[in-house]
Amino acid sequence: MTRRPHVVVVGDVMLDRDVDGTVERLSPDGPAPVLDVTGIRESPGGAGLAALLCAGSGARVTLVAPVAVDEAGHRLTAGLTGRVDLLALPHQGATRTKTRVRSQAQSLVRVDDGGPGTPGAVPVDDVAAVLAQADAVLVSDYGAGTTHDEHLRTLLTRAAATGVLVWDPHPRGGAPVPGATLVTPNLSEAAGALRGRPEASAPADVRASALLDVWSARGVAVTAGADGAFVATGRDVRYVPAPAASGGDPCGAGDRFAASAVVALAAGATVTDAVTAAVLDASEWVEAGGAEAFRRSHARPRSSSADEAADTEAPEVASDGAAASPARLRQTAATLRAGGRTLVATGGCFDIVHAGHVATLQAARRLGDSLVVLMNSDDSVRRLKGPGRPVVTAADRARVLAALDCVDAVLVFDEDDPRAALEHLRPDVWVKGGDYDERLLPEADVVQRHGGRIVLLPYLDGRSTTSILRRSATRPEEAHPMKETA
Repeated sequence: MTRRPHVVVVGDVMLDRDVDGTVERLSPDGPAPVLDVTGIRESPGGAGLAALLCAGSGARVTLVAPVAVDEAGHRLTAGLTGRVDLLALPHQGATRTKTRVRSQAQSLVRVDDGGPGTPGAVPVDDVAAVLAQADAVLVSDYGAGTTHDEHLRTLLTRAAATGVLVWDPHPRGGAPVPGATLVTPNLSEAAGALRGRPEASAPADVRASALLDVWSARGVAVTAGADGAFVATGRDVRYVPAPAASGGDPCGAGDRFAASAVVALAAGATVTDAVTAAVLDASEWVEAGGAEAFRRSHARPRSSSADEAADTEAPEVASDGAAASPARLRQTAATLRAGGRTLVATGGCFDIVHAGHVATLQAARRLGDSLVVLMNSDDSVRRLKGPGRPVVTAADRARVLAALDCVDAVLVFDEDDPRAALEHLRPDVWVKGGDYDERLLPEADVVQRHGGRIVLLPYLDGRSTTSILRRSATRPEEAHPMKETA
């Protein structure tokens, strides 16, 4: 696949609100803390959050959900604009809103109001047309009634029979339609679906296997929090352990899991590989602070122009030369994709940046809205180029690259090639400069599997770090550091 996969998310949306403040006294009329408000943040929740996470993972997303015509509904829609396309279904009732009142990063109380979110008369032809264009469908059920609608269930049943469909269930929602590619209940939801059967209290792997028959699904992944997930496909049940993590916030981890799984399946991954990627993403999500951290990262005002937003953000630079973690790679990608921007990436050693490098970087930036440079670490350059390289340390190389107007972020990787980093960055366009053959690039499969395309650019004739160093070695007087210029 050489394009961004199109994921259609169907489900229930809500408006998440965070009211932050400080507490220094109790109310005189009762034993209740008094919160002095310092800030209020809002963002789409429920299926809206799942849609944003799919978009942040590199997919083109259309959200199909009931949206109320009220002030909160307008604000919810505004939080989606420029990030995902929205097919708003008729809505009965006010916008569902979850307000978390917080002080010093602790929740004092959560107030829920609005609802129920049930769709009115579903525009069947419009929904059918959107589903027909999908590479994969994610049903994000939040128990508000959308998955009980018979017209939608008929359309989703057809989608499951002919393509990829992931169903993230809810205890109050409708049962997954037959033929779902993957259903993603947690332990409690799996037990509820098996109520009255002996498997309800069985281990997670037994529950996953039993639910294949109950739901007539092609795959079931029972998520077990910090333990990972158990995925059943046919007669096989595989355990995908989660990496060890300390602390964190599990709120929204189910959305993160389902979004990662559906994007991976849309890009051609197997069910087991998709679940493996989803477990890793969900673990990183929890450790990074969960939904609260995500809302904070998206709370800053967004420019009306994607180009303007890209120009006003300071480049991210690996100032210490250390390799970027998977979480940092994913966060950088999500930030630079905000507002529907196209993410371009390129990579290399960049030891002594020269005119050929600059020409390639400038050309690469013209292929999208933001540019990330994946740069080999010092150890990586040493293994590839020999003990005399690099001439310039990773920290200094990163600073030079970040100073270029065309570069939005510089991230270091420690392997011999960028495949591991690209598994997490997942650019829309991967650019290579020089005399390469796309078929021989080791990273080509990774880029294309995640929906990206590869563009090859020629270097300027006669410009290379090796040739520059060779010429300097024959003219030592010109290589003296006091005589070097920019």
